[in-house]
Amino acid sequence: MGASGPAAHAAHAGLRGLRQPALITLRAIGVRYGPVPALRGIDLTLRRGERLALVGANGSGKTTLLRLLHGLPDRVALEGARVAHVLAPEGRPWRAAMVCQRPFLLNLSVRWNVLVGLWLQGVPAAQRAERCQRALVRVGLASLARRRARELSGGQQQRLALARAWALAPDVLFLDEPTASLDPGAKREVEALIGGFADDGMTLVMSTHNLGQAKRLASRVACLDAGRLVADLPVDRFFAGDGLPETARRFLKGELPWTT
Repeated sequence: MGASGPAAHAAHAGLRGLRQPALITLRAIGVRYGPVPALRGIDLTLRRGERLALVGANGSGKTTLLRLLHGLPDRVALEGARVAHVLAPEGRPWRAAMVCQRPFLLNLSVRWNVLVGLWLQGVPAAQRAERCQRALVRVGLASLARRRARELSGGQQQRLALARAWALAPDVLFLDEPTASLDPGAKREVEALIGGFADDGMTLVMSTHNLGQAKRLASRVACLDAGRLVADLPVDRFFAGDGLPETARRFLKGELPWTT
């Protein structure tokens, strides 16, 4: 009998990703915050349909790399080359959205949080209501459309952030520790939504401190240590641990602290 479940879907996504063109290519990238190096000599290519998990201790450079891939190197000195490729079938630049650990929600209703996001992205007025409703149905919040967003539970707020992102129909979804502050039930709900987006063809890049989550959702794992990319492997090879450099092997075995 063949394998099934999230891990199998991720593995199949990894095989598909090897055959896909590149969305973003980084070559010898270095990032500094003033005198402090955050990333050093990063070579990485993101391909359409991949599910890339960025792992490593706090301070290893995960969030900086995530923001760089998203195109937001605020107040940093950038070295090397970042190439974003135009690959959408319609001939348009590819679209991206980002969801953070603690999403910023407007002090408005659930519905208006999604509608404002669509307006800011230039979605025509005639399409906004329908796209908003579909997004809220997708994440299970349609019945709470009129409730104030900041009155929702933590898990519901994260689902609203995912609805706001999904409504934009992004080609790539960037997620920064998307379930770090959630209880187990909410975490399962959010993971199921993220996995469903990927199954529909959305490319994912996710920073996470949860190795189990990386194993469940990722097709590929990039491990960072002190700003360097020390491993970049398909998910099954990374968790098998064969051939990993010493720092990545120790991290995988829990021998390195999360805080550096």
